Amino acid sequence: MKLVIGITGSTGVIYGIRMLEVLKEIGIETHLVMSEWAEKCIPMETDYTVDYVKSLATEISDEKNMAASVSSGTHKTDGMIVIPCSMKTLSSIANGYDETLVARSAGVILKESRKLIIVARETPLSAINLENMLKLARLGVVIMPPVTEFYTKPNSINDMVDHIVGKCLDQFDIEHKLFQRWGTN
Repeated sequence: MKLVIGITGSTGVIYGIRMLEVLKEIGIETHLVMSEWAEKCIPMETDYTVDYVKSLATEISDEKNMAASVSSGTHKTDGMIVIPCSMKTLSSIANGYDETLVARSAGVILKESRKLIIVARETPLSAINLENMLKLARLGVVIMPPVTEFYTKPNSINDMVDHIVGKCLDQFDIEHKLFQRWGTN
């Protein structure tokens, strides 16, 4: 399996970092594209470095490289997760404005009928945000805001992050033990 991972500059870069860590641990091939603001948010929000995050990916493409392999439908992948996804990136994807490599890669995933998951990070949501999400949902995109769950009785922020990462992995039928499933207590 090969997944494209897009990390944008919305708060919550820890979700994308943890996704890459887990996918590396279980041997899933990843192609990472980070926005300029994702790279700026990493040291602002975490104790990680941009170099560490890049080391987790199998392949990396610069956000400005519109000739990267993931910008073409002939580059085979199983899908893409944009985690976190800023409203700017979500708008770009929803409206076919392929200004960045994250948006272009997501557009390729859509045109090739592959699975696309958007972990949309914003609150409150405007009507424009909701309309863009609805537009994408109608195209089959999974919109997954990182909503905290409490039935697993999370003890830490890491537990809450793992739950969202695990929910994304479930969309690709990737086995994991990131959280206890309902009814298995």
